[in-house]
Amino acid sequence: MIIIEKIKINDVPILHIVAKESYDQSLPFIQFIHGFTSAKEHNLHFAYNLAEKGFRIVLPDALYHGEREANLSGMQLNMQFWDIVLQTIEDIEHVKHYFEAKGLIQEDKIGLVGTSMGGIVTLGALSRYPWINTAVCLMGMPYYEKFANYTIQEVKKRGYELPLSEEEIDRLLKRLGELDLSKQPEKLENRPLLFWHGKKDETVPYMYSRQFYETILPLYEETPEKLSYITEEHTGHKVSRKAMLRTIEWFEEFLQNQASL
Repeated sequence: MIIIEKIKINDVPILHIVAKESYDQSLPFIQFIHGFTSAKEHNLHFAYNLAEKGFRIVLPDALYHGEREANLSGMQLNMQFWDIVLQTIEDIEHVKHYFEAKGLIQEDKIGLVGTSMGGIVTLGALSRYPWINTAVCLMGMPYYEKFANYTIQEVKKRGYELPLSEEEIDRLLKRLGELDLSKQPEKLENRPLLFWHGKKDETVPYMYSRQFYETILPLYEETPEKLSYITEEHTGHKVSRKAMLRTIEWFEEFLQNQASL
């Protein structure tokens, strides 16, 4: 029997999904980060299938999403995109510490997966947290500084007033640069990483994740099985069942079945 527990960690609402018989056991642990304008509940099908395979799954609400909504307009939410990404990366560590303190995590079996904005978060978190053992990026990309600059210029070009001073923009870009995995791919440290991206995606274009994948291929020359990129020719910005099943297989292979990576 799979149970769903609703709790709060440092004011972050989360859903905790695990098999009832394994509730108090130390298990392989996965956090699943949702996409922009989505919420934790939208990925319960993923969590259920992972929990059936013996994983402990946590689904948090990102800042200004789900139970953390702040009645922001679409433009206001867009303006907060990178703050949401940065705060989510902070939240990931707090959530991990909570379950770690309770002895519910196998320390060498910690995974992270995210869709769209969650995939972007996943790649940034890999640049910061060496304790993430295995990751899956669904429809994400790592080019933090480049895309933040692009977004800022587009907003200015369209005549909108940025809610940040030039000094604040510089500070934001500096923080983003520190988490930009495209600038420091060596921080992957040969950890298993799976990408999935539909070729018809117009929200987060496929070419960006593909480009990054190709640049890091040489880093996995001796362990090619730990890096994979899958796509679907006619799929847009929506994670397919094929992607879900491959994600589960990836975590089974590299997080559950290996003692140490």
